[in-house]
Amino acid sequence: MPMKTRFRLIFRGERGRQFYCVDSETGRRFSLKTKDRDAAEQIVLAKNQSLRQPTLNLQIAKAYLAGTDNGVATRTWQNALASLTNTKLGANQDRWLVVARDPALAPLLPRIIIETPGEALLNAMKAGTVSTNVFLRRLHNFCVDMNWLPWPLIPKRQWPAVKYKEKRAITLAEHQQIIAAEVNPERKTLYQLCWHLGGAQGDIASLKAEDVDWQNSTISYTRKKTGVPVIIHLGAESLNFFKDLPGEGVLFPYLSRVRAGDRATEFRSRCRQLGIQGVTLHSYRYSWAERAKTVGYPERFAQEALGHNSKAVHRAYAKRALMKLPSLEEYERLAAAGQAAS
Repeated sequence: MPMKTRFRLIFRGERGRQFYCVDSETGRRFSLKTKDRDAAEQIVLAKNQSLRQPTLNLQIAKAYLAGTDNGVATRTWQNALASLTNTKLGANQDRWLVVARDPALAPLLPRIIIETPGEALLNAMKAGTVSTNVFLRRLHNFCVDMNWLPWPLIPKRQWPAVKYKEKRAITLAEHQQIIAAEVNPERKTLYQLCWHLGGAQGDIASLKAEDVDWQNSTISYTRKKTGVPVIIHLGAESLNFFKDLPGEGVLFPYLSRVRAGDRATEFRSRCRQLGIQGVTLHSYRYSWAERAKTVGYPERFAQEALGHNSKAVHRAYAKRALMKLPSLEEYERLAAAGQAAS
């Protein structure tokens, strides 16, 4: 179907023969500032082609892409999101199902991917949250990797920076307050184990009796998020908490079945009652990492416990936790004593 011509040429005045251009959409008329008809026609032609060329380029691109991908003309962001979600399992899939309900993405999801301007993604991020930015970037990159987009809609360096809210660790006093106020024994034990193990709430809630090695005083499990196995030696205090839990099967029969969001809501409600602000269940990981740094626990051990990509470990061992440094004199004295003994 031929594209309607937006600009047309007219002239006014018997003397001077001045040429004008008329915008058929707005009705606005403006002078082309020339008396040469050929020049005036070229200017109007250029204006019409400048509008036609982007549409023409898109049609040409779609024609080429259709040769290898017959869904390019109809595939929407909703389709892409569904395809990406199907590649995930467990908790990761649950996260993407929540992303699909993000109100900021609602105007974007029905749009054809190949016809979407970069501004549509920027508008979604502007209307959304930090989570919108993070997951929309992943969805966009997924489309590029799948060749559903011939080029990135937003260059990597121009993508808005992710700015997380400040997070902090739970203090010992706050943890003791929470434990003292919690009346549900299952939740109380979960919070205690989060404090001692530093594990993610989902991993702790899914522990089974078979994960505990009483002979070697260790607990082993596989992180849901990364699939990496973790083995932690249990101290006497943390080991005692397992004695009151079921001897077989899941250790938290109720909490292992509820959604992570429900466990987080219950914890947030308890903190609100106690006047504790700025913490979530995830803050137990920050607390564990900062306590480890403070007492000189080797960073490589902390990484094995919480995960090598754990932000809690990176933050605590970079600068957050305060550590009492021994004096150089003490180290020199010990070194001299060792040399004398040898």
